[in-house]
Amino acid sequence: MKQNSIAPVGTQPSDLSPTLSQIDVESDEVLRILIADDNDSDRLILQTIVKKQGHTVFAAADGEQAVRLFEEERPDIVLLDALMPVMDGFEAARMIKKLAGEDLVPIIFLTSLKDAASLADCLDAGGSDFLNKPYNRVILQAKIQAFNRMRKLHATVRAQRDEISRHHDHLIHEQEVAKAVFDNIAHPGCIDAKNIKYLLSPMAVFNGDLALAARRPSGGMVVLLGDFTGHGLPAAIGAMPLSDIFYGMIQKGFLMQEILREINKKLKSILPVGVFCCACMVDMSFRKGLMEIWVGGLPDIFLYRAESATIAEIKSSNLPLGVLGDAKFNTDAAVYELSLGDRVYLWSDGIHEEVNSEDVMFGTSALSQVFEDNKNPDQLFDDILGGVLQFTGGTEQEDDHTLVEVTMMSAEEMEGVQELEEARSSSAYLGGPQDWKLTYELLPDSLRSFNPLPLLTHILMEVPGLRPHSGKLYTIMAELYSNALEHGLLGLDSNLKSSPLGFADYYRERTDALEKLTTGKVCIYLIHNPEPSGGVLSIKIEDSGDGFNFDDFEKNQHKTEGYCGRGIPLIRSMCQSFNYYGNGNIVEAVFAWSVC
Repeated sequence: MKQNSIAPVGTQPSDLSPTLSQIDVESDEVLRILIADDNDSDRLILQTIVKKQGHTVFAAADGEQAVRLFEEERPDIVLLDALMPVMDGFEAARMIKKLAGEDLVPIIFLTSLKDAASLADCLDAGGSDFLNKPYNRVILQAKIQAFNRMRKLHATVRAQRDEISRHHDHLIHEQEVAKAVFDNIAHPGCIDAKNIKYLLSPMAVFNGDLALAARRPSGGMVVLLGDFTGHGLPAAIGAMPLSDIFYGMIQKGFLMQEILREINKKLKSILPVGVFCCACMVDMSFRKGLMEIWVGGLPDIFLYRAESATIAEIKSSNLPLGVLGDAKFNTDAAVYELSLGDRVYLWSDGIHEEVNSEDVMFGTSALSQVFEDNKNPDQLFDDILGGVLQFTGGTEQEDDHTLVEVTMMSAEEMEGVQELEEARSSSAYLGGPQDWKLTYELLPDSLRSFNPLPLLTHILMEVPGLRPHSGKLYTIMAELYSNALEHGLLGLDSNLKSSPLGFADYYRERTDALEKLTTGKVCIYLIHNPEPSGGVLSIKIEDSGDGFNFDDFEKNQHKTEGYCGRGIPLIRSMCQSFNYYGNGNIVEAVFAWSVC
């Protein structure tokens, strides 16, 4: 049987410690309080105490009435007897909590129960606290005020949460709009080419990693993987100027070393201290079967040899972009001969540094194991991703993930890949000069240190309709200028390039000869004449060397295989006419183009 014990309304000296005046009373705040007790005397006493404290009271004689009153009046605090007829306090508390939803409605159980299990049941049912009978008005008032402060704190936290959520939604919307603009500026170029597979998996809307690819005017391909410090928008900011330099300079035919130096200089000037870009740049020549690679700050790069099914690790030998000044920045790159089907794998450190449940990193050894276990090279890319997923158990990634696979293909297979849509658009035929002549003369100091091809290519791209032919024009100018400088002026023997090792000897001799060059010149003459459906461009290059017997040269068929001697036959196939003049030190290639 429930024990009915009523505390006297009057107070004894022991009841006044602490006194009401010692409690932080918020007498001006009126609360709505629900009192549920089946004992009329207890309920009346509680109503009297609570009303004297200035609050509004709603009274119920059982749990069912309490739930109904709560639904109708939505009180701030509930004083709930544990043992009542019809519906006990435990069930009523659970229903009230459900009705309250996210609102914090403190429930103080009124009970004469003493055992710990029963008191624990009060809390398990959703109670915030309990008040033992007989009641003490000082303690009751203190509990009401304490839970009211808690209730207001909860309301404040909810309001702040909702405000944060609104700001977050607004921020995400702004980032999505900004990302759309960002992606148009820092576009991936020809990253969707048939010889490339890639994954860009950011942690946030913006990616601190980037993967760029572009075709050279000469027909080769340059791929860059970058990993900026940090994540999200701050990490992605540097990608915009990097991309702009990357695409602009490749389109004009600059060397990889010149592009790297310009990117490093720009990032060094705009990025704050401690922010930089770990990067790898791969310059692949499909015609020569060569790859030039520069790695700065990224994990070891893997070169997969198709014929032997083995991997070679290419280690990072440089600091990241944006760390050193121009004077100390190193652009030295490694050169590798590639066979058809060879693949190079680039990855950000997010792949290597993923950890499993035991906090062990995936690392290079696990990547090597993926390659050893692979039976089908075409599945290597997917096997790497699957290996990371299996290692981590599918847990949430802790960094931006970027993986790029680039496969060596023949020049014929890569024909037609275009990274710039404007090259196909009608706008390529609008504006710019039409009938003009240009004479460009380079003397020893310029010949030693300056590459004129990017500048000349840029000039040609201003001619209406020539942009779609940039690859052929660059190839023609590069071959003729190289022959004039290296063979006509420096007197180098191209037969040195008959083997991979010979390339190194050849370029060593080239460097030595340029350093010793004190006299001589190379003159470039460009003449463009428009025609109704296109135009004709004459490219004439003259060197001050001794020349050669081009009559005998014309009679002998040029080589079309091997490492050298293939340039002139290729150019002849591109041009309307091709002729030598003078003593063999003047060559002219005439290129005709049409919009039809």
